Amino acid sequence: MTTFLDQLHTAAQRNASSLCVGLDPEPNKFPGAFKGDASRIYDFCAAIVEATADLVIAFKPQIAYFAAHRAEDQLERLIAHIRAVAPHVPVILDAKRGDIGSTAEQYAVEAFERFQADAVTLSPFMGFDSVQPYLKYPGKGAFLLCRTSNPGGDDLQNQRLASVDGQPRVYEHIARLAQGPWNDNGQLGLVVGATYPAEIERVRELAPTVPLLIPGVGAQGGDAAATVKAGWRPDAPIVVSSSRAVLYASSGSDFADAARRVADATRLTLESAK
Repeated sequence: MTTFLDQLHTAAQRNASSLCVGLDPEPNKFPGAFKGDASRIYDFCAAIVEATADLVIAFKPQIAYFAAHRAEDQLERLIAHIRAVAPHVPVILDAKRGDIGSTAEQYAVEAFERFQADAVTLSPFMGFDSVQPYLKYPGKGAFLLCRTSNPGGDDLQNQRLASVDGQPRVYEHIARLAQGPWNDNGQLGLVVGATYPAEIERVRELAPTVPLLIPGVGAQGGDAAATVKAGWRPDAPIVVSSSRAVLYASSGSDFADAARRVADATRLTLESAK
């Protein structure tokens, strides 16, 4: 069986890439005749996918940008389209779900059966039983929020825990869980923000083999080269996400070509830092 981790390694080698394009469609930012038209979300995103499919390690649709416009059916079509044009590129559903019991089971059905994603982002705040239902899907991946790129992440993630291990910070504890006791089947990864390269390095020290999903390069100001130096290892992939900088590289009819140029430049920057 091909696992999500296998897919990442294949896409990384085939496309010579650690770049993930985030699909966060905002109709008011669409170019030309698409502008303001939520019924064109699929058309816009499909054009981006076609323009960048040979440049990426993954695509990452953010479910809220579709659900807010009643466009979940367009998301289903989009993921099916990715399968058709880039079957070697995995899809990470950015949902940040976090619930327990039968509710978590339904969210897992949503991610892996309805939308056919290869991996999903999750909040670990409610503990292992909120993560476990997703791990019942063999070969699928789950990225746990660990050290996120937003300033408010300090409110919880950077706080210290009373512990015999020397008061680790919350994000350090999550990294250890993802590397160790929670990761029996090798399905877990971690989300760490590109705006904190020193903490990416710390997470990589604690979790040397898990994949890292790293948002924040591009519009959020994360440094691509610093991100690679902190997190990339030959046997542990990084998935560096850029959304707005790629999607809205041009407001004209050349938007897909412009997206490709920005994506390729970012890809090359990441590769040259390895």
